Amino acid sequence: MIGRVDSIRPEFVEFIPDRLEPGVLYVSLEYKSMAHLCCCGCGRKVVTPLSPTGWRITFDGRAITICPSVGNWQKDCKSHYLIIQNRVRWARRWSDDEIASGLEHDRQIKQDYYDESASSDSGASQKSGTHAGTKKPRKRRW
Repeated sequence: MIGRVDSIRPEFVEFIPDRLEPGVLYVSLEYKSMAHLCCCGCGRKVVTPLSPTGWRITFDGRAITICPSVGNWQKDCKSHYLIIQNRVRWARRWSDDEIASGLEHDRQIKQDYYDESASSDSGASQKSGTHAGTKKPRKRRW
């Protein structure tokens, strides 16, 4: 077990290293992923994917902010915190019901996003004369 971390510094990398250092948020833009050791000090690796439905980062050249909060619901510690301007801001612990509700909410956001993306792609494909998901031209009958 390592000590609790109250600040974190970003390190931009191509690949997330095998051994993580406490207090470092490794960011791989190429692989759209971030990783760090849990800020509670338990030493567990926390991976947060960057995506339109997942975590987002703001970096001003010196400090990093990630959104939304980090909730380590699958870890024994169940820690919950935000990273704002390189500072760890501790959030209250969630109940099991809140965790279940939050996970369902995240699942629904992803489903809605990807359903909408698929239908947008389908509409664009039909306008361009191709079937959704293929490169083959549609046969037109007139």
